[in-house]
Order: sequence, then C-alpha cells, then structure tokens
Amino acid sequence: MVFLLITATLLAHAPLLAQAPQSLLADTKNQLPQVTHTVPDPPKPALSPEMRADIAMARKDYRQAIELYKSVMGRNPMLMNKIGIAHHQLMEMNNAKKYYEMALKVNPKYPEAINNLGTVYYAAKNYRKAINQYNKALKITPNSASIYSNLGTAWFARKKYKQASVAYTKALELDPEVFEHRSTNGVLLQERSVAERAKFHFYLSKTYAKAGMSERALLYMRKALEEGFKERKRFVEDPEFAALQELPEFKELLVSQPRVL
Repeated sequence: MVFLLITATLLAHAPLLAQAPQSLLADTKNQLPQVTHTVPDPPKPALSPEMRADIAMARKDYRQAIELYKSVMGRNPMLMNKIGIAHHQLMEMNNAKKYYEMALKVNPKYPEAINNLGTVYYAAKNYRKAINQYNKALKITPNSASIYSNLGTAWFARKKYKQASVAYTKALELDPEVFEHRSTNGVLLQERSVAERAKFHFYLSKTYAKAGMSERALLYMRKALEEGFKERKRFVEDPEFAALQELPEFKELLVSQPRVL
C-alpha cells in the first residue's frame, strides 16, 4: 500500500515536474547524496624469512639475520654464503669460513663464495691463499670489478705494487665507481683494510690519473699526502701523472704541507 501511494502521488504531480525550471531540477540533482564505492587495498603479502633476514642484514642486525637464514637454509648455497657474510661482519672468521666452504661444497663454481673465502684468508694475512681464491673466482666471472679490486689489494699487501696496479686498472675499467662503493652487504665482499694507507691512496691516485679521471686522482693525491706519503717526487716522475701537472690544483698540492692525519 505504501508503494502504491507514493507512485500515485508522483503521477499526480508529473505535469508540475515537467513544467519546473531546469535550474530547479539541476539543484535537486545536486542535492542528491553521492554514492561512492571504495575498493579496499589488496592485502600485502607476508615477508618470507629470507626477506626478513635481508632486512636485518641491512639494519646490521646480523644475529637475527643468521637465525632467519638458518631457518630456511636447507642446501641453498646462496643462503649459506649470506650466513657467512653475517658472521664475517661480526668478525667471527671461523664461522664465516665454515659457511663459505659449505656453500662451495654444494656449488664449487660459486664465484661470490670463492671471493668471500679469499677475504677470510686476507684477514688472516694469508695473502697468497687470498690471491689464489680471487684468481679462481675471476676464471668463473672475469668481469667482476670488485674481485679485481680485492686481487689488487692482496697484491698490494704483499708489496707487489706492479701487480696491484694492473689489477686496480682492470677493476676501474670494468666499473669507474668500484673504489667508491661503501656497502659490504649482499653476496660479495670487497676488501677495504690496508696497512699502508698513504701508499695505497697514492696508487689509487695513480690509477685514476692513468684512466684520465683527474678529479678522483687529485682527491686521492690529497689523501695520500694527508696520510704522510713521503715520495712526492713520484707525482712528477711517474708518467701516469703527466696530464695533471699543468693543473693549478696539482701544483698547489705538490707544494702544500697538509697536516698529517
């Protein structure tokens, strides 16, 4: 009965509605409530233990990362390698070596684990073994700038500066930013520790100069001098620096007496 009454009422006023001004009808339409439909966001997928472990690594929470990686490790050499890196960051070299070797038992041609094992030998000052590992890794992945950088650093530690320069030059050819990388997380470690910092920076300056990267060459020239590099004449005598010698910045550095850090 209610439906019929409303219908009859509307029919009775139909002529009046037809004669109503269009503006009134428009106002009436504008006053009607607008119905909107909100589509809910799809639920976010849950993070896997490995993803959570990667986040923990990025936050330098290596203990948590180790536990999470172990919970899903199985016979996955990549996760074994990551556990090794986490132990490495904690300076637990025996455990790091253990997991790198576990990864290599599963996959003997895993270049990142071979490289990382080399960094364990480097930390133990067993530079010969480190060099062997880096060369072994480079046979598998010959275009790795980071491994060439590690190889150069191991040669440098043995005071084989010519071989170090060759390796550093190759690393820079492959990646112009190789010596500027700071992150050591991921699956491959790049060695940074050297005993003779002044001489190390001299050779980096020389490598950049040879590559025509003047700004970087001057930067590391300054670092070498600030760290007490004594052989200033080499900046003039070594042919790699010839193209820099007319630069005002080079001349200023050559005669400067920077405070040794």
